[in-house]
Amino acid sequence: MLDYGSGNLRSAERALQRVGADVAVTADPHAALEADGLVVPGVGAFAACMAGLSGVDGPRIIERRLAGGRPVLGICVGMQVLFDLGVEWGERTAGCGQWPGTVERLKADVLPHMGWNTVRAPAGTTLFAGLDADTRFYFVHSFGVRRWELEESDVLKPPLVTWAHHGEDFVAAVENGALAATQFHPEKSGDAGATVLRNWLRDVVG
Repeated sequence: MLDYGSGNLRSAERALQRVGADVAVTADPHAALEADGLVVPGVGAFAACMAGLSGVDGPRIIERRLAGGRPVLGICVGMQVLFDLGVEWGERTAGCGQWPGTVERLKADVLPHMGWNTVRAPAGTTLFAGLDADTRFYFVHSFGVRRWELEESDVLKPPLVTWAHHGEDFVAAVENGALAATQFHPEKSGDAGATVLRNWLRDVVG
């Protein structure tokens, strides 16, 4: 798990350990590159997370891992920073650019979106395998990706995009080869979140 100063990592560490992962929390670039799987968590503001991530060479680590087909999982703001751009309170911050798209404030009567919500996972999903359509996950956020901008014609195998709704639709998860991410917190989502982490871990260990 990549430690770049973004909040408390203990709950995610414990959740991964519970599903059988051998977890090391590290800011060391070499260790992050060599790990079987890399989790990129994130809480708080997009700009602050990008600053912390850049401080430990995170964007390059993610890029190099993906170039070698090595799994990466982004969680919450750790998912958001994988997109091109974050716009918060008028501040525009470049993200890691793994996917086109903008993280922006959701249009909803109540923000933050805090609590349990269902998602709409696509056919062929790996992350949500074995889970019912009415399964709920725990979200805490006011910003999200409101439009998926990668055209299917741009890639040989389009990513699998999972959606949720709070005031409007937003991207709840993405599965894109070695790169996966969730807007919700699997480590706070009980048995459902444990299933998502276990499904991801199964891909990590092959």
